[in-house]
Amino acid sequence: MSRTSSTPARRFGRDPEIESLPAPLVWTFDGPFERCLDDLDDSLRRAIVLIGDVSRVALLIDLSLPALLGRVRAGDAVQPAWGRFTERIAGYGLPAFPRVRHLRTLGPLATLVVAYRS
Repeated sequence: MSRTSSTPARRFGRDPEIESLPAPLVWTFDGPFERCLDDLDDSLRRAIVLIGDVSRVALLIDLSLPALLGRVRAGDAVQPAWGRFTERIAGYGLPAFPRVRHLRTLGPLATLVVAYRS
């Protein structure tokens, strides 16, 4: 069967546009909840300075629910630390609040993923 369409055949494999994107920046944080949020905030600020333009940034924060449960059982409080964290990063001019994904697997308490276009 021959192609009569004027559009070229779709090529499977690697997409050059995706391959040209820089690898995302990834940090993991473990320990007391409030200290993890402070470290996450500091890493995010440093990433924004490195990238130079917040309009090109997409963020993901993974929170391990089993690790968070362990921190709560150890006496850590989620509030007011989470509220202060969200207030701080709201002032960075990000295009959207970071997506927060709740993981049911044990791992680091928090993982920050910063994806960007150069």
